[in-house]
Amino acid sequence: MLVRVVKMHFSPDFIEEFKALFLVVKSKIAAFEGCNDVKLLQHETDAQVFFTISNWQSAEHLEQYRQSELFVQTWAKVKPNFLSKAEAWSLLEQ
Repeated sequence: MLVRVVKMHFSPDFIEEFKALFLVVKSKIAAFEGCNDVKLLQHETDAQVFFTISNWQSAEHLEQYRQSELFVQTWAKVKPNFLSKAEAWSLLEQ
């Protein structure tokens, strides 16, 4: 299984909008073929920093999602609100 961790640092003005957006897309991401789980975490002391953690059956499933209209549209909404470049890691569960 592949675990994808994405760290995002948002403008303070976008935080509530991002949380609302994630609530809308979470079930759509989770229903995507090959996705086993997706969750959102907010940093304990820095409310502007969020992490998504998603579990995928394979790197191919993740890449299919990343090429999907859902990802492209969602990313287009969040990317302009980053205070710094998003960081992402793909990790193999051992």
